[in-house]
Amino acid sequence: MNNLPLIEQFITYLEVERNFSGHTVRSYRADLTQFCQFMTALADAPLGVDTLTSEDLPGEDALDVTRLMHALPAVTATEIRAFLAMMRNSDYSKATIARKLASLRSFYKYLARTGTVETSPVAAVRTPRQDKRLPKCLDLAQIEALLSAPDVATLLGSRDVAIIETIYSSGLRVSELVGLNIEDVNAYSETLLIRRGKGRKERMAPVGGRALAAIGAYQQMRIGRFGPAGRGPLFVNKSGRRISERSIRRKLDKYLQMAGIPIHISPHTLRHSFATHMLNAGADLRSVQELLGHASLSTTQIYTHLTTTRLKQVYDNAHPLAQPETDAGKA
Repeated sequence: MNNLPLIEQFITYLEVERNFSGHTVRSYRADLTQFCQFMTALADAPLGVDTLTSEDLPGEDALDVTRLMHALPAVTATEIRAFLAMMRNSDYSKATIARKLASLRSFYKYLARTGTVETSPVAAVRTPRQDKRLPKCLDLAQIEALLSAPDVATLLGSRDVAIIETIYSSGLRVSELVGLNIEDVNAYSETLLIRRGKGRKERMAPVGGRALAAIGAYQQMRIGRFGPAGRGPLFVNKSGRRISERSIRRKLDKYLQMAGIPIHISPHTLRHSFATHMLNAGADLRSVQELLGHASLSTTQIYTHLTTTRLKQVYDNAHPLAQPETDAGKA
């Protein structure tokens, strides 16, 4: 939909005024394009809307830009609900439906702010209730096993230990980690300057002594391979270019297998583990929110479910009256 002005103006707003990442902008564009496809299908098959699925949507090349320029500002809550029904018919997950509805909510809020529409049709539509899914979390023994898997006698192994240590030490997103530059590491103040967080906001993140030592060991080995470098990417691939998120995920899969950790996790699980372990050790929720770089405390609160589960287990195991009496106990 590169030639639909309403969407392109909104995309420019996200990029320039909101400073959204390229990945987030692409997701918004894809969601709005699908909604345009849906509106086209809805207009062409008004009697069969209850059975529409994503397979019935026309391709992007079949969309009429002039028609959509008139249709989008005239959208009603009824059509938004029909779009939600189409996604349910297509067996989309609740999380995906909620994300696409959030894209439409932001788009029409922008159109209302710019005077293109009087009110947002999405304002009258409730977001579907989400299934609560607790994030996976490694225990400390698994973290240590994972850190023991790479061969630190090699440059790449030393780099991978430094990567795992840094993510777990500072609770970084993997996108934040790959965006780190050498000059962003301040060993004296034991902090990292995070330049590429969500929304491209800058923040200072504390980093532990073990992670700094691992980074230092890696940098020394890197000098022998690529020569001294005072600036530029902190973590590089075997060719000396900035490492990619995909490469980190592949490496993590390899080390999980080597460490004998049976669950499938992503680098983001190390961030979840950081938050959960901090709360378990007594850190307050506000501090963890700041450390993670969350804009809203409600985003951080999901980790309290993990710590509450742990406390309940401790209670059940330790309290003498936590378990119901057995017949033998009554006797």
